[in-house]
Amino acid sequence: MNKPEKITKNSNGELVVPDHVIIPFIEGDGIGPDIWHATRTVIDGAVKTAYGEERKIFWHELFVGEKGFKKDGQWLSDDALGEIREHMVAIKGPLTTPVGEGMRSLNVSIRQKLDLFACIRPVKYIDPVPSPMKNPNKIDMVIFRENTEDLYAGIEWASGSPEAETVSTFLKEKMGASLPEKAGIGIKPMSAKNTKRLVAKAIEYAIENKYPSVTLMHKGNIMKFTEGAFRNWGYEVAIESFRDHVITEDELYDTYDGRQPAGKIVIKDRIADMLFQQVLLRPDEFGVIATPNLNGDYISDALAAQVGGLGMAPGANISNECAVFEATHGTAPKYAGLDKVNPSSLILSGAMMLDHMGWKVAATLIRSSLQMAVKSGKVTYDLARQIQGATEVTCSAFGDAIVRNMG
Repeated sequence: MNKPEKITKNSNGELVVPDHVIIPFIEGDGIGPDIWHATRTVIDGAVKTAYGEERKIFWHELFVGEKGFKKDGQWLSDDALGEIREHMVAIKGPLTTPVGEGMRSLNVSIRQKLDLFACIRPVKYIDPVPSPMKNPNKIDMVIFRENTEDLYAGIEWASGSPEAETVSTFLKEKMGASLPEKAGIGIKPMSAKNTKRLVAKAIEYAIENKYPSVTLMHKGNIMKFTEGAFRNWGYEVAIESFRDHVITEDELYDTYDGRQPAGKIVIKDRIADMLFQQVLLRPDEFGVIATPNLNGDYISDALAAQVGGLGMAPGANISNECAVFEATHGTAPKYAGLDKVNPSSLILSGAMMLDHMGWKVAATLIRSSLQMAVKSGKVTYDLARQIQGATEVTCSAFGDAIVRNMG
């Protein structure tokens, strides 16, 4: 048997994935162990079905979150971050984040410390998952959310704190700003460099996966020098780096009379509140959506609701150096250890991971087999209570059913 090896990169910056590969995983908190067990079963089953003994994943656990704190008193250690950098690809369950106090979000910390600048959230309907939409089959979008700046940079000061008062005084006396007394203050940084690398990733994805458009989502009509700049920088990188592949929406109508040329991707932009309406009313007009952090947080969850909720929504956080694939929902501690919740988010994130590694046959097998499991009507409680005539099964049993469908 081949010795397990780490993923490397060649001189062109492309991943070199050994057939027997080491992949780090973070089990996660709350329901994390339950959904990870099912996910691991499904991924291993898909790899074995697709490739036999030729390929195999050797899983390497990283202790982060509650497990990390119990092990060595650290919620997120430098060693764990170093392991992700070294192995280049990892997968994780949900991690605990206290609301309003205590430690900062571990999910956000991982993204920022590893500079995972692109949060990628595909949203596609899986029949017959209940949906509030009349035609959910029209929904096939991928959100590219900038991860490192905007309000999620975490630059803020509490109301009444010395830091907030210092910033407030500066803004009033030096910048002529009008602020309410004792205001909490946050800073919204956005840069050309970080915007352009995010939009470039989105366009590359659209080219590779044959999406017809990339939409720049922004609130530039109000925040002209942050969100408006995001829009402008997005168009700039599209023209600078992808001119042979793209046309702007203006060019579509002015030059091509509204008929999209074969092989060209349309770059367009929409005001954020308008886009929330349009993805409901005309979802088939949108493919890849590139957005600043806060807008992306909102719209990715809203779109997930259109196809059945976060339990069915996969996600990844990617840089030019490494990638972390994750469940997009929380830890749901009241269900921890009950073998009850839907593991589909993490399973589908695992399929994204296999795509990223170039193991696309196994990734496709996971998606088609999960679709078959849902159609069978034997599903976890969240879907069973919504699908007429469905039978409730455990989290692990749902994973086992997906593997059986691979036969």
